[in-house]
Amino acid sequence: MPGTPVSLYIEYGIDLGIDLLAIFLLAYVLYYRRHRRADLLLAYVTLNIGIFVAMSLLSTVRVDLALGFGLFAILSIIRLRSSTVTQQEVAYYFVALVAGLVNGLSLDDRVLAVGINVLLVATMLVVDSRPLRARAQRLEVTLDVVHHDDDALIADLERRLGGRVMHHVVDQIDYVRDVMIVDVRFQAATRAPDPSVNQQVANAQQALLNQQPAINQKPAINQQGPINQQPAIHPRPSVGRRAAVRPQPGNGQQPGNGRQIANSGQPADNSRTVIVDRR
Repeated sequence: MPGTPVSLYIEYGIDLGIDLLAIFLLAYVLYYRRHRRADLLLAYVTLNIGIFVAMSLLSTVRVDLALGFGLFAILSIIRLRSSTVTQQEVAYYFVALVAGLVNGLSLDDRVLAVGINVLLVATMLVVDSRPLRARAQRLEVTLDVVHHDDDALIADLERRLGGRVMHHVVDQIDYVRDVMIVDVRFQAATRAPDPSVNQQVANAQQALLNQQPAINQKPAINQQGPINQQPAIHPRPSVGRRAAVRPQPGNGQQPGNGRQIANSGQPADNSRTVIVDRR
């Protein structure tokens, strides 16, 4: 490697770009879009970047290369206990680790480094392809019956799995619970779509669409609302003037208490006085 710091940074950036492109194609384009596990996507990217940084520092300070391979060996024997990881996912772990190791070595031959990354990604592209994986599938099946005849066991497995059994291994038999556990490799049968099933689905969708207007229709609401009937108001009897008839005094004087005495104009001995109370 050249000794100037600028050239070191440039070469480090080129190696980092190659590594990021390789891990993007491997972890996101190939793995995540096929298997949809975001947790392992994060694990692959961080493992690759960590190995790349560690190997780049070891190459810069001129530490013995055996130390780098010792680090590689330590990381390769780590057991992932957090969740169940299949052998397929372990293969992606290994390829991500190797890509970070190769890109972090800062090889003088850039073409060789790029060729190794292309080889790793192309290998996983072909080996983990859908047509190849569909040729044989693996399942661990627990049966609720114990078969003593191998032919009867294969027939029962093919009936349950809907495919052709290619290989099977009986792992466990429990006569107390009457169950058996079988490790099966089988090939799923490719069935053509049934036209009658498609017609039934189309009829059900059409019936659902026909029912939607009736469901969405809301009952008519009287905009005018109920007629407010006012209760009949009966007039209260008005408290009018109270009249009392008293004999008119002979002298024609008005009595007290604010009462007005009206003379009817008749003689004093035969007239009556009307007293009006204005309270």
